[in-house]
Amino acid sequence: MSETLLEGQLNYEAIEKFDPEKLAKLQEHYAAILEILGEDPNREGLVKTPLRVAKSMQFLTQGYAQDPMEILLSARFKEDYRQMVIVKDIEIYSLCEHHMIPFIGKAHVAYIPNGYITGLSKIARVVEAYSRRLQVQERLTTQIKNAINEALHPLGVAVVIEAKHLCMAMRGVQKQDAVTVTSDFIGAFERETTRAEFLLVSDITRAGGSREGANLQVLAKGSRSAHARHALRISLHAAVAHKAVGCSVESRLIY
Repeated sequence: MSETLLEGQLNYEAIEKFDPEKLAKLQEHYAAILEILGEDPNREGLVKTPLRVAKSMQFLTQGYAQDPMEILLSARFKEDYRQMVIVKDIEIYSLCEHHMIPFIGKAHVAYIPNGYITGLSKIARVVEAYSRRLQVQERLTTQIKNAINEALHPLGVAVVIEAKHLCMAMRGVQKQDAVTVTSDFIGAFERETTRAEFLLVSDITRAGGSREGANLQVLAKGSRSAHARHALRISLHAAVAHKAVGCSVESRLIY
């Protein structure tokens, strides 16, 4: 072990970018909060806590300084592709605006291009930009959908978010296993068969039995007519059969 490490110095340099003015104000307020709670902000374990929390809050709310539209437009390309594009299982770490306690989950995002696509990482970055703010899950879902719709003008956009809210797990009603699911659809995804394909390929619905069966049950109930329900069942059963033999599920419809 090197002499430098023995002296307690780290062999890397942390790169941190924070607003100094905001940092100083937050640090002052968090020190006062510790005192109000009955703690001694000058004791060894808490001396740097106000600064750490100030930095943490700036990191957790960095989305306010990011422009999701700019993110999407920075990598928009002309492409003649009219099938579904799905980016699923995008991790979400956000703060509930009611209690400023985290909610954690995953976002599943799909769109059907109409002449333009965007870089796949940009979808995840848009989710991140909106997540790193004080949020409610319902608004977060709609904001992601609207940004993609406005930037790319696709044939349709679908967003589903599944999350656990610590504000109802570690306090309040204290239901640790509760999961909140929100969704928003526009354009082609307002059609039952298109929405069914997205939910099936994304492997989203987990309630009761197999995921495919649950998808079928939930979506068939939501169909407006007997004809639509019948078409939906055929579409889903065919997709499940393809998955069972190891085939990829890909839409052959022209949306």
